[in-house]
Amino acid sequence: MSQSIDTIAELEAHYGNVNPRSITKELDHLADIYRPFIEKAPFCILATSGPDGLDCTPRGDPPGFVRIQDNKTLLLPDRRGNNRLDSLRNIIANPEIALIFLIPGIGETLRVSGTATISLDPELRDSLAIQGKPPSTVLVIAVRKVYFQCQKALHRSKLWDPDSRVERSALPTAGEILSSIDAGFDGKSYDKGYPDHMKKTIY
Repeated sequence: MSQSIDTIAELEAHYGNVNPRSITKELDHLADIYRPFIEKAPFCILATSGPDGLDCTPRGDPPGFVRIQDNKTLLLPDRRGNNRLDSLRNIIANPEIALIFLIPGIGETLRVSGTATISLDPELRDSLAIQGKPPSTVLVIAVRKVYFQCQKALHRSKLWDPDSRVERSALPTAGEILSSIDAGFDGKSYDKGYPDHMKKTIY
């Protein structure tokens, strides 16, 4: 007997019928009832796909940093970073993207998918400036699917439970990780100077 699922028919037979509400909650636009999940979200995860594979990256700013232009369009500022540009390279090759929005303390999340273009429009960038600094670019996202995800995953993970917090000392620091890869890298100095570096470069 096979221990893997290789066809859609096998998959559907194993899991059974889809919950009808999980279909009806999906819309092709941003309905008013879904807007607060974006307006109050300080964090989202952006997924893209390109020639080198998949990429999933965090994005965050003050709540509402992803602007709702209209019920079919979102604007996502791309702030200063490390210039790997993994997501943006993927978008140039394949504009298909997906987003998941998280709000601290809230179990439900919002899932959005569609296509994105990378805008250099100066007026648009200036309108999304923080501390007088505009984003490097803005993703203009044409919405295709929107639906909320129930709270089971966040409830099971206890993500927002204060008792689930992990002490920073339980994990290697950024400097320690970099030093383990490059023996000549001064990880201790990097860690010591990083708080000040982040203040200067966060925007």
